Amino acid sequence: MQKITTNLWFDGQAEEAARFYTSLFDDSRITDVLRYTEAGPGEPGTVVTVTFELAGQQFVAINGGPDFTFTEAISLSVDCADQAEVDELWARLTDGGEEGPCGWLKDKYGLSWQIVPRKLTELLSDPDPATAEKATKAMLGMKKIDVQGLLDAVAR
Repeated sequence: MQKITTNLWFDGQAEEAARFYTSLFDDSRITDVLRYTEAGPGEPGTVVTVTFELAGQQFVAINGGPDFTFTEAISLSVDCADQAEVDELWARLTDGGEEGPCGWLKDKYGLSWQIVPRKLTELLSDPDPATAEKATKAMLGMKKIDVQGLLDAVAR
């Protein structure tokens, strides 16, 4: 069991969200669904929490009600091996959600994600300051990160 687990607050969509998220990544699964009993306080049989793993990382989704919603103050960052992975995740996560700047997006539940191709990280940390600067400027003009666009920018 991991020592620290991220808990995500939903308004009745915890199980739906967990099923969606586990469909996105290999090595992902729902491990437990806790339901209310006759003792309450919720309707017996309805979902309280769903424990799930994304790429081996454990999360808990709770049906906490409408009092709190997600903000960009927290996001899940995904290291993507290549443009194909970026494209697939971007398409699936923005379906019903919204695009943001610099590789950020909100999914249909309002949770923020950073979809980051590995090449972006390499270019931003390049020992040549000019390369890092060109990559940064290119990234700042993008929504979904375009690896070829980054490479073209640093080649100029």
